[in-house]
Amino acid sequence: MKNIIIAVIICASSLPTLANTKSPYAGQETREIKALSQQEVVGYLNGKGLGYAKAAELNRYPGPSHVLELAEELNFTEKQIRLTQEVFDTMKTQASLLGKQFLAKEQELDQQFSEGTINESSLKNILAAIGKLQSDIRHVHLSAHLEQKSLLTTHQINLYDQLRGYGKSHYSGHNNVH
Repeated sequence: MKNIIIAVIICASSLPTLANTKSPYAGQETREIKALSQQEVVGYLNGKGLGYAKAAELNRYPGPSHVLELAEELNFTEKQIRLTQEVFDTMKTQASLLGKQFLAKEQELDQQFSEGTINESSLKNILAAIGKLQSDIRHVHLSAHLEQKSLLTTHQINLYDQLRGYGKSHYSGHNNVH
């Protein structure tokens, strides 16, 4: 009898916890594109990096956006500013166009689930298109970092990394520029 009372108390005490368990997705069901935050949507529309170029950024391949922000501290020449602006503008234009296509595919995926019209074939096709667009967006951003590095001196790259807070251990001596 004592064991039964203990079991009932344990079960009763866990009921409020079970009843109040919320999904980390709670509230996201009202999003226009359920899988993306408003910040991500705006980022795709505006050609933002969204972490796509982290492999470059953290391996001493600076990005044009941040380089432009730090142009004065990096002692940029007028030519470097002009060329960096061109790299940035091209990257932003291409990434924005691809971002709009990506959002359209995400919206299509969301809509098919919402309407109950999704099937295995359409799921596979939409996901393949989304994957290709993500790859293309990442390529645009990484290519911009690659191009940007060629416009900088080793000293500017070292200074950039320092200004961005990447630390001295980051300088492994594996870059062969100017």
